[in-house]
Amino acid sequence: MKKKLLSALLSVAMVSALLVGCGSKTEAPANDAAAKEEDASAKEEAPAASAEGGSVYYLNFKPEQDEAWQNLAKAYTETTGVEVTVVTAASGNYETTLMSEMGKSSAPTLFQVNGPVGLQNWKDYCLDLTGTDILGELTSDSFALSEDGKVYGIGYVIESYGIIANKTLLAKAGYDVADINSFDALKKCAEDITARKDELGFAAFSSAGMDSSSDWRFKTHLANLPIYFEYQEDGIGATDAIKGSYLDNYRAIWDLYINNSTCAPAELSAKTGDDSRAEFLAGEAVFFQNGSWEYGNLTADGAFTDDDLVMIPIYVGAGDEANQGLCTGTENYWCVNSQADEADIQATLDFMNWCVTSEQGTKAMAEDMGFVIPFKKAVESPNLFVKQDSAYTAAGKKPVSWNFTTMPSEEWKNGVGSALTAYAADQSDANWDAVVAAFVDGWASEYALANGQ
Repeated sequence: MKKKLLSALLSVAMVSALLVGCGSKTEAPANDAAAKEEDASAKEEAPAASAEGGSVYYLNFKPEQDEAWQNLAKAYTETTGVEVTVVTAASGNYETTLMSEMGKSSAPTLFQVNGPVGLQNWKDYCLDLTGTDILGELTSDSFALSEDGKVYGIGYVIESYGIIANKTLLAKAGYDVADINSFDALKKCAEDITARKDELGFAAFSSAGMDSSSDWRFKTHLANLPIYFEYQEDGIGATDAIKGSYLDNYRAIWDLYINNSTCAPAELSAKTGDDSRAEFLAGEAVFFQNGSWEYGNLTADGAFTDDDLVMIPIYVGAGDEANQGLCTGTENYWCVNSQADEADIQATLDFMNWCVTSEQGTKAMAEDMGFVIPFKKAVESPNLFVKQDSAYTAAGKKPVSWNFTTMPSEEWKNGVGSALTAYAADQSDANWDAVVAAFVDGWASEYALANGQ
């Protein structure tokens, strides 16, 4: 096991050496017999512990769902007597937290990889899930992460992201959501709001923060757009050498974000994800790039209602904008630690299956976490942005697929992020050339490094 861990650590270190791992561990409570009796109906649908003495340690990727996972873990422990511990990695630090935790004697039994590229770092630790109950619950084989005839991961949530808009502020600025159906329309609206910023009392966009809690929105999610359109044009699903055919479009949307914002572009390096959300919640900005996972944060304590919000596509002036939908897909694949004790492996498989088949588990994932899960017994999510994604698709709009799972490494993302931050502070052609170099040259070199070329 130590040799396998060393191999994984070296692989991860090549792409994450500059990151600092962190995470707070919350222990699940001891079994409470009284609570078990009070929740007899839940007990009936939960499996008995099928491996004596087994327990579960889930390293959660999503900070915004931490409380919901803690509650679900507690419910499962109270129902079955099986201890479930959930640790949530800080935003942007999952890989290094996983690396740190895997080196401990009580390593995670359930963790996540972000797709084929992420799998390469941890494949030696991923149990072959072929024949497991949870695999049989998937609605499509496309949600199984497979390689060499083995299933190493299972996609557990489908999500969408785009530009979230405050419809009330948009109306105050004299616009309707229907007016924004292309990049040119978005640009016209944003620049008009900026021109009247003092009069209106709000900006077009919340801050495009470039600290580690926020930069993934732009070095990963926004960067997906030029990759998607290049892949569509070339009829491919991955590449060892991105050409950068749509990087002018990337520059155009990035310019729009940073020059029509709540703050000066030079301040973005210090702005956080919390800053961006807080600005939007306070009514300081009309637009906020983020995803369906933000729904709970935006509607908590009545901050916004469904009538206040809408998510629109990220238009970049490419493709068939009239028929473009939201960016929809998954990079979240559950993996079971093959190096864990047999009893813990079975306990983990039981817990996973309960989450996606039981009434309590599926309801929590839909209502508390806002997830659309690709499993047969899924409960419909009340999440507004999920419903809007479905409405776009029903209207014939084509979702933009998640191609950022093909990005060659975390180091590539960091290089692009650093270049974007430098460009924001000084928007010269030379600094944009550095973004292009990080995107194109960095892709080729990181792909070669990751694949031993």
